[in-house]
Amino acid sequence: MIIDQELDTRGLNCPLPILKAKKALTAMQSGQLLKVVSTDKGSMRDFAAFSKQTGNELMSQETMGDDFIHVLKRR
Repeated sequence: MIIDQELDTRGLNCPLPILKAKKALTAMQSGQLLKVVSTDKGSMRDFAAFSKQTGNELMSQETMGDDFIHVLKRR
């Protein structure tokens, strides 16, 4: 998977990771991938819901230590 942009939202709580991801996706081209790194435990369900609401595909989610990593594909 080739990541086009990475967004570090560590230390931020909901809804800030979602809002920053939304802004970043708006500036990206269709099909590009955005990786978001968060420390907010609620981000796992938040990004799943965000993906369904916006039509941006949630490519993957994983936990690495204290980080929650989300990869979204711009619609």
